[in-house]
Amino acid sequence: MATHFQIELEKLKNVIIKIGSLAEIQVTESVKALLSEPIEGKEVKKTEDKIDKLDVKIDEICQSIFALQQPVASDLRFIMASMQISNEIERIGDLAISVIKRAKSIKDKHDLIAKFDIADITKEVELITAKTNECFLTRNENTIGEVFLLNNTIQKKSDDAIHGIIAEMKLHSKTVVSGTNLIIVLKHLERISEHCTNIAENIHFMVNAKIIKHEKHEDKSEN
Repeated sequence: MATHFQIELEKLKNVIIKIGSLAEIQVTESVKALLSEPIEGKEVKKTEDKIDKLDVKIDEICQSIFALQQPVASDLRFIMASMQISNEIERIGDLAISVIKRAKSIKDKHDLIAKFDIADITKEVELITAKTNECFLTRNENTIGEVFLLNNTIQKKSDDAIHGIIAEMKLHSKTVVSGTNLIIVLKHLERISEHCTNIAENIHFMVNAKIIKHEKHEDKSEN
C-alpha cells in the first residue's frame, strides 16, 4: 500500500504533467493566432486561469511534503526540480498569451511571415514544447539532448528572421509597425524555447544530480 509520501509525490508528478499539457495547448493557440487562424479567446483565458491555479497547487504540494517529510536525495531533487519546472511552465503560458495579444497588432503580416519562414520557426517552437513535456514523462537523455538542439536551431532561425525584418523595415517604411510587432513576437517565441531548455536542464538535474547548462551541448553539437 502506498504511503502518504508516495501519494503526494505521485500527485505532484501528475499536476506537473497537467500544467505542461495546458502550456502546450497555449503555445499551439498562440501559433494559430500568429498565422491568422481563428482562436477562441474565452478558452485561452480559461486555460490561463487553470495554469495559474496549478502553479499555486504545485507550490502547496511541495510545501506540504517538506513540512511533513524528510525526503531522501532523489526525492528531494524531484521536488526541487518540480518547483522550478512549474515556474518555467507558468512563464511559457504567459508568453503564449503575449504572442496572442501582439499578433492582433500585426497588419499585413502574411507577406512578412512567408518571406522570413516564420511558420517554420513556430512549428519548431510547438515541437520543443511537446518534446519538453515528453522529457518529464520519460526522463530520457536523448530527448533532453533533442530539446537543447532544437533550442539552438530556433534561436538561430529567429535571429536570422529578425535581421531580415530589420532590413525590410529600412527599405520599406510601411512595414515598420508590423515588422516591430513581429520582432517582439519572435523574441517571445525565443523565450518560450529558452524556458523549455531550462526545464530540460532541471530534468537532467533531477535524474543525474548534475547541474548543466545547454550552452555546453551547443558546443558538442557543432563538433
